Amino acid sequence: MDFAREAKIPAAVVPHRDFASREEFDNAIDMRLREARVDLVCLAGFMRIHSDGFVRKWQDRMINIHPSLLPAFRGTDVHEQALAEGVRISGCTVHYVIPELDAGPAIAQAAVPVHAHDTVETLAARVLEQEHKLYPFAVRLIAEGRVQLYNGRVIFNDVADANGALLSPPP
Repeated sequence: MDFAREAKIPAAVVPHRDFASREEFDNAIDMRLREARVDLVCLAGFMRIHSDGFVRKWQDRMINIHPSLLPAFRGTDVHEQALAEGVRISGCTVHYVIPELDAGPAIAQAAVPVHAHDTVETLAARVLEQEHKLYPFAVRLIAEGRVQLYNGRVIFNDVADANGALLSPPP
């Protein structure tokens, strides 16, 4: 909130504990977002599951970042899961939010190696570093109209090569 205030970015806090149900909380959030004429909801570190009704109201206009290469390791404790499975690559995914947890269409992903002596903390730190780069990149692609949803999948305008590979930075 201090950052928003200093940058003169309108911001509000809606404490979930002030509401008897998830739906009531989501209705209050929805009202605030609509009052502010928000075009895109960007979740980050929110760690609460929205009601299906809220997600449907904002579907195709709400994104999240998740600290794994979805569809692998949905939900919480993803770094523990990655280490337990012995994967060699982990990372993060920016995706559209749908009612099913961590299952929306992926917009962008960043990969990091998993080292033999990694701990949850060391892996999480490398993934977080990529999250800080990937999320602004994905938001920029959306804001510039370079990302579209088509039949539940993300397609790119002017950011992929002839084979469809996402180029970073885009041309």
